[in-house]
Amino acid sequence: MAEIIQKDGTWVFDGDALRLTPGRDKNVSLLRKTLGELVVPLGALAGVSFEQGKKAGRLRLRLRDGADPLLHATGGRLTEPHDPYQLLVEPGRYGVAEYFTDEVRNALLLDQVPADPVSEYLLAGPAVPLSVSAGDGTASFDGERIRLEWNWKTEDAKAAAGARTLALTDITAVEWHPAAGLENGHLRFTVRGAPTKAPPKYDPNAVELWGFKKDPLMALVAAAVQARLPHPAAAATDVREPEPEGPRPLPSAPAEDDHDALLRRLRELGELHHTGVLTEEEFTLAKQAILKRM
Repeated sequence: MAEIIQKDGTWVFDGDALRLTPGRDKNVSLLRKTLGELVVPLGALAGVSFEQGKKAGRLRLRLRDGADPLLHATGGRLTEPHDPYQLLVEPGRYGVAEYFTDEVRNALLLDQVPADPVSEYLLAGPAVPLSVSAGDGTASFDGERIRLEWNWKTEDAKAAAGARTLALTDITAVEWHPAAGLENGHLRFTVRGAPTKAPPKYDPNAVELWGFKKDPLMALVAAAVQARLPHPAAAATDVREPEPEGPRPLPSAPAEDDHDALLRRLRELGELHHTGVLTEEEFTLAKQAILKRM
Protein backbone atom coordinates (compact mmCIF):
# COMPACT_ATOMS: atom_id res chain seq x y z
CA MET A 1 0.00 0.00 0.00
CA ALA A 2 1.21 3.52 -0.79
CA GLU A 3 -0.02 6.60 1.06
CA ILE A 4 0.72 10.32 1.03
CA ILE A 5 -0.80 12.72 3.58
CA GLN A 6 -0.76 16.46 2.93
CA LYS A 7 -2.69 19.56 4.01
CA ASP A 8 -4.28 19.52 0.57
CA GLY A 9 -5.53 15.96 1.05
CA THR A 10 -4.67 12.30 1.48
CA TRP A 11 -4.16 9.80 -1.32
CA VAL A 12 -4.05 6.06 -0.62
CA PHE A 13 -3.38 3.30 -3.16
CA ASP A 14 -4.08 -0.33 -2.19
CA GLY A 15 -3.16 -1.95 -5.51
CA ASP A 16 -6.73 -2.03 -6.84
CA ALA A 17 -7.98 1.51 -6.38
CA LEU A 18 -6.97 4.98 -5.26
CA ARG A 19 -8.82 6.67 -2.42
CA LEU A 20 -8.64 10.46 -2.72
CA THR A 21 -9.70 12.40 0.38
CA PRO A 22 -9.67 16.23 0.35
CA GLY A 23 -7.86 17.96 3.19
CA ARG A 24 -9.42 20.26 5.77
CA ASP A 25 -7.06 23.13 5.09
CA LYS A 26 -8.77 26.48 4.41
CA ASN A 27 -7.17 26.58 0.96
CA VAL A 28 -8.93 23.39 -0.19
CA SER A 29 -11.71 24.37 -2.60
CA LEU A 30 -15.39 24.19 -1.70
CA LEU A 31 -16.04 21.86 -4.65
CA ARG A 32 -13.51 19.29 -3.46
CA LYS A 33 -14.81 19.44 0.11
CA THR A 34 -18.41 19.00 -1.07
CA LEU A 35 -17.51 16.19 -3.46
CA GLY A 36 -15.79 14.38 -0.59
CA GLU A 37 -13.81 11.17 -0.89
CA LEU A 38 -13.36 9.66 -4.34
CA VAL A 39 -12.58 6.01 -5.02
CA VAL A 40 -10.89 5.63 -8.41
CA PRO A 41 -10.49 2.04 -9.68
CA LEU A 42 -7.12 1.29 -11.22
CA GLY A 43 -8.84 0.48 -14.52
CA ALA A 44 -10.06 4.08 -14.79
CA LEU A 45 -6.51 5.47 -14.86
CA ALA A 46 -4.57 6.41 -17.97
CA GLY A 47 -1.50 7.66 -16.10
CA VAL A 48 0.02 9.42 -13.10
CA SER A 49 2.73 12.06 -12.83
CA PHE A 50 4.60 14.09 -10.22
CA GLU A 51 6.01 17.55 -10.88
CA GLN A 52 8.44 19.20 -8.48
CA GLY A 53 8.38 22.93 -7.81
CA LYS A 54 10.30 25.41 -5.68
CA LYS A 55 7.44 26.01 -3.23
CA ALA A 56 5.34 22.90 -3.83
CA GLY A 57 5.07 19.88 -6.06
CA ARG A 58 1.98 18.43 -7.68
CA LEU A 59 0.70 14.88 -8.06
CA ARG A 60 -1.62 14.46 -11.03
CA LEU A 61 -3.86 11.61 -12.12
CA ARG A 62 -4.94 11.30 -15.73
CA LEU A 63 -8.16 9.36 -16.21
CA ARG A 64 -9.20 7.49 -19.32
CA ASP A 65 -11.62 9.42 -21.50
CA GLY A 66 -15.21 8.68 -20.56
CA ALA A 67 -14.38 7.15 -17.16
CA ASP A 68 -15.64 10.01 -14.99
CA PRO A 69 -18.94 11.89 -15.57
CA LEU A 70 -17.54 14.92 -13.71
CA LEU A 71 -14.67 15.31 -16.17
CA HIS A 72 -16.99 14.76 -19.12
CA ALA A 73 -19.60 17.27 -17.93
CA THR A 74 -16.99 19.94 -17.25
CA GLY A 75 -15.03 19.26 -20.45
CA GLY A 76 -11.64 19.94 -18.88
CA ARG A 77 -12.77 23.37 -17.67
CA LEU A 78 -12.27 22.74 -13.94
CA THR A 79 -9.59 25.17 -12.83
CA GLU A 80 -6.63 23.95 -10.80
CA PRO A 81 -7.94 24.51 -7.24
CA HIS A 82 -11.10 22.54 -7.98
CA ASP A 83 -9.58 19.55 -9.80
CA PRO A 84 -9.94 16.52 -7.47
CA TYR A 85 -7.24 14.67 -9.42
CA GLN A 86 -4.42 16.98 -8.36
CA LEU A 87 -2.66 17.08 -4.99
CA LEU A 88 -0.27 19.76 -3.74
CA VAL A 89 2.86 18.21 -2.21
CA GLU A 90 5.17 19.96 0.25
CA PRO A 91 8.91 19.89 -0.63
CA GLY A 92 9.71 17.66 2.35
CA ARG A 93 7.43 14.94 0.95
CA TYR A 94 8.77 14.78 -2.59
CA GLY A 95 10.34 11.37 -1.95
CA VAL A 96 7.00 9.97 -0.78
CA ALA A 97 5.27 11.43 -3.85
CA GLU A 98 7.81 9.82 -6.18
CA TYR A 99 7.35 6.46 -4.44
CA PHE A 100 3.56 6.81 -4.72
CA THR A 101 3.89 7.58 -8.44
CA ASP A 102 6.11 4.56 -9.03
CA GLU A 103 3.70 2.23 -7.21
CA VAL A 104 0.73 3.34 -9.30
CA ARG A 105 2.71 3.15 -12.56
CA ASN A 106 3.96 -0.35 -11.74
CA ALA A 107 0.40 -1.49 -11.03
CA LEU A 108 -0.79 -0.06 -14.35
CA LEU A 109 1.96 -1.99 -16.14
CA LEU A 110 1.37 -5.25 -14.27
CA ASP A 111 -2.39 -5.12 -14.86
CA GLN A 112 -1.83 -3.99 -18.46
CA VAL A 113 -4.41 -1.24 -18.08
CA PRO A 114 -4.94 0.40 -21.49
CA ALA A 115 -5.01 4.18 -21.81
CA ASP A 116 -7.70 4.27 -24.49
CA PRO A 117 -11.26 5.63 -23.88
CA VAL A 118 -13.87 3.53 -22.08
CA SER A 119 -17.44 2.80 -23.14
CA GLU A 120 -19.04 3.17 -19.71
CA TYR A 121 -18.53 5.31 -16.64
CA LEU A 122 -16.18 3.76 -14.09
CA LEU A 123 -17.00 6.32 -11.39
CA ALA A 124 -20.51 6.82 -10.08
CA GLY A 125 -20.63 10.62 -10.04
CA PRO A 126 -21.84 12.84 -7.16
CA ALA A 127 -24.48 11.45 -4.82
CA VAL A 128 -28.09 12.64 -5.06
CA PRO A 129 -30.27 14.36 -3.96
CA LEU A 130 -28.20 17.43 -4.66
CA SER A 131 -29.07 21.14 -4.56
CA VAL A 132 -26.84 24.13 -5.36
CA SER A 133 -27.60 27.86 -5.31
CA ALA A 134 -25.37 30.11 -7.39
CA GLY A 135 -25.67 32.83 -9.99
CA ASP A 136 -29.28 33.59 -10.87
CA GLY A 137 -30.88 30.43 -9.54
CA THR A 138 -30.92 27.12 -7.67
CA ALA A 139 -30.50 23.75 -9.40
CA SER A 140 -31.70 20.61 -7.62
CA PHE A 141 -31.53 17.01 -8.81
CA ASP A 142 -33.05 13.94 -7.15
CA GLY A 143 -31.92 11.35 -9.68
CA GLU A 144 -35.05 11.59 -11.83
CA ARG A 145 -35.99 15.27 -12.04
CA ILE A 146 -34.13 18.56 -12.27
CA ARG A 147 -35.66 21.57 -10.55
CA LEU A 148 -34.61 25.09 -11.52
CA GLU A 149 -35.73 27.96 -9.28
CA TRP A 150 -34.94 31.64 -9.74
CA ASN A 151 -33.85 34.39 -7.37
CA TRP A 152 -34.23 38.18 -7.29
CA LYS A 153 -31.23 38.59 -9.61
CA THR A 154 -32.82 36.60 -12.46
CA GLU A 155 -33.74 38.44 -15.66
CA ASP A 156 -37.45 39.35 -15.55
CA ALA A 157 -38.32 37.61 -18.82
CA LYS A 158 -36.77 34.39 -17.57
CA ALA A 159 -38.23 34.54 -14.05
CA ALA A 160 -41.72 35.29 -15.35
CA ALA A 161 -42.17 31.67 -16.45
CA GLY A 162 -41.60 30.50 -12.88
CA ALA A 163 -39.66 27.50 -11.61
CA ARG A 164 -38.85 24.71 -14.07
CA THR A 165 -39.03 20.94 -13.54
CA LEU A 166 -37.25 18.84 -16.15
CA ALA A 167 -37.52 15.06 -16.36
CA LEU A 168 -34.22 13.27 -16.80
CA THR A 169 -35.74 11.34 -19.71
CA ASP A 170 -36.21 14.64 -21.59
CA ILE A 171 -32.58 15.73 -21.19
CA THR A 172 -30.22 15.03 -24.09
CA ALA A 173 -27.15 16.90 -22.83
CA VAL A 174 -25.80 18.97 -19.95
CA GLU A 175 -22.90 21.41 -19.96
CA TRP A 176 -21.11 23.51 -17.37
CA HIS A 177 -18.92 26.50 -18.19
CA PRO A 178 -17.18 28.62 -15.53
CA ALA A 179 -17.13 32.38 -15.78
CA ALA A 180 -13.94 33.52 -17.54
CA GLY A 181 -12.78 37.11 -17.75
CA LEU A 182 -15.72 39.31 -18.75
CA GLU A 183 -17.81 36.33 -19.90
CA ASN A 184 -20.29 34.75 -17.53
CA GLY A 185 -20.53 31.00 -17.10
CA HIS A 186 -23.55 28.73 -17.01
CA LEU A 187 -25.11 25.38 -16.24
CA ARG A 188 -27.33 24.48 -19.19
CA PHE A 189 -29.62 21.54 -19.94
CA THR A 190 -30.52 20.63 -23.51
CA VAL A 191 -34.13 19.49 -23.62
CA ARG A 192 -35.34 17.11 -26.32
CA GLY A 193 -37.45 18.91 -28.93
CA ALA A 194 -36.74 22.37 -27.49
CA PRO A 195 -33.54 23.73 -29.04
CA THR A 196 -32.62 27.31 -28.17
CA LYS A 197 -30.04 29.91 -29.09
CA ALA A 198 -30.90 32.15 -26.14
CA PRO A 199 -28.02 33.24 -23.89
CA PRO A 200 -28.09 31.61 -20.41
CA LYS A 201 -29.35 34.93 -19.02
CA TYR A 202 -32.65 34.36 -20.87
CA ASP A 203 -32.67 30.56 -21.28
CA PRO A 204 -35.22 28.99 -18.85
CA ASN A 205 -33.21 25.73 -18.96
CA ALA A 206 -29.95 27.36 -17.83
CA VAL A 207 -28.51 28.94 -14.70
CA GLU A 208 -26.21 31.89 -15.40
CA LEU A 209 -23.00 32.02 -13.33
CA TRP A 210 -21.00 35.15 -12.48
CA GLY A 211 -17.73 33.81 -11.13
CA PHE A 212 -18.53 33.67 -7.41
CA LYS A 213 -17.40 31.12 -4.81
CA LYS A 214 -20.27 28.64 -5.25
CA ASP A 215 -20.19 28.57 -9.06
CA PRO A 216 -18.00 25.41 -9.24
CA LEU A 217 -20.59 23.50 -7.20
CA MET A 218 -22.91 23.65 -10.21
CA ALA A 219 -20.42 21.30 -11.86
CA LEU A 220 -21.52 18.65 -9.35
CA VAL A 221 -25.13 18.95 -10.53
CA ALA A 222 -23.93 18.65 -14.13
CA ALA A 223 -21.90 15.55 -13.25
CA ALA A 224 -24.77 13.89 -11.34
CA VAL A 225 -27.06 14.34 -14.35
CA GLN A 226 -24.35 13.28 -16.83
CA ALA A 227 -23.78 10.05 -14.88
CA ARG A 228 -27.41 9.08 -15.52
CA LEU A 229 -27.48 9.96 -19.22
CA PRO A 230 -26.39 7.47 -21.90
CA HIS A 231 -22.61 7.24 -22.07
CA PRO A 232 -21.19 9.40 -24.90
CA ALA A 233 -19.52 6.33 -26.40
CA ALA A 234 -22.81 4.45 -26.68
CA ALA A 235 -23.37 5.56 -30.27
CA ALA A 236 -19.94 4.32 -31.27
CA THR A 237 -20.73 0.81 -30.03
CA ASP A 238 -23.93 0.43 -32.09
CA VAL A 239 -23.91 -2.51 -34.46
CA ARG A 240 -23.44 -1.29 -38.03
CA GLU A 241 -23.94 -3.02 -41.36
CA PRO A 242 -20.68 -4.22 -42.99
CA GLU A 243 -19.29 -1.46 -45.18
CA PRO A 244 -18.68 -2.12 -48.87
CA GLU A 245 -15.15 -2.16 -50.14
CA GLY A 246 -13.73 1.01 -51.64
CA PRO A 247 -14.08 4.66 -50.59
CA ARG A 248 -16.90 5.35 -48.17
CA PRO A 249 -19.54 7.84 -49.34
CA LEU A 250 -19.68 11.06 -47.39
CA PRO A 251 -22.78 11.53 -45.20
CA SER A 252 -25.52 13.23 -47.18
CA ALA A 253 -26.41 16.79 -46.36
CA PRO A 254 -29.72 17.52 -44.61
CA ALA A 255 -32.76 17.95 -46.83
CA GLU A 256 -33.64 21.26 -45.20
CA ASP A 257 -31.35 24.26 -45.68
CA ASP A 258 -32.27 26.22 -42.58
CA HIS A 259 -29.48 27.37 -40.29
CA ASP A 260 -30.43 25.12 -37.33
CA ALA A 261 -30.39 21.98 -39.46
CA LEU A 262 -26.95 22.81 -40.81
CA LEU A 263 -25.62 23.43 -37.31
CA ARG A 264 -27.02 20.08 -36.18
CA ARG A 265 -25.33 18.43 -39.15
CA LEU A 266 -22.00 19.99 -38.22
CA ARG A 267 -22.30 18.57 -34.71
CA GLU A 268 -23.16 15.14 -36.10
CA LEU A 269 -20.12 15.24 -38.38
CA GLY A 270 -17.93 16.20 -35.44
CA GLU A 271 -19.19 13.18 -33.46
CA LEU A 272 -18.62 10.83 -36.41
CA HIS A 273 -15.08 12.18 -36.80
CA HIS A 274 -14.38 11.89 -33.07
CA THR A 275 -15.53 8.25 -32.98
CA GLY A 276 -13.44 7.34 -36.03
CA VAL A 277 -16.30 6.76 -38.47
CA LEU A 278 -15.02 9.58 -40.69
CA THR A 279 -11.40 10.10 -41.63
CA GLU A 280 -9.81 13.54 -41.31
CA GLU A 281 -10.13 14.10 -45.07
CA GLU A 282 -13.77 12.99 -45.20
CA PHE A 283 -14.64 15.20 -42.23
CA THR A 284 -12.94 18.23 -43.78
CA LEU A 285 -14.70 17.82 -47.13
CA ALA A 286 -18.13 17.34 -45.57
CA LYS A 287 -17.63 20.28 -43.21
CA GLN A 288 -16.59 22.58 -46.06
CA ALA A 289 -19.67 21.61 -48.04
CA ILE A 290 -21.97 22.49 -45.15
CA LEU A 291 -20.17 25.75 -44.37
CA LYS A 292 -20.64 26.83 -48.00
CA ARG A 293 -24.39 26.24 -47.67
CA MET A 294 -24.43 28.37 -44.48
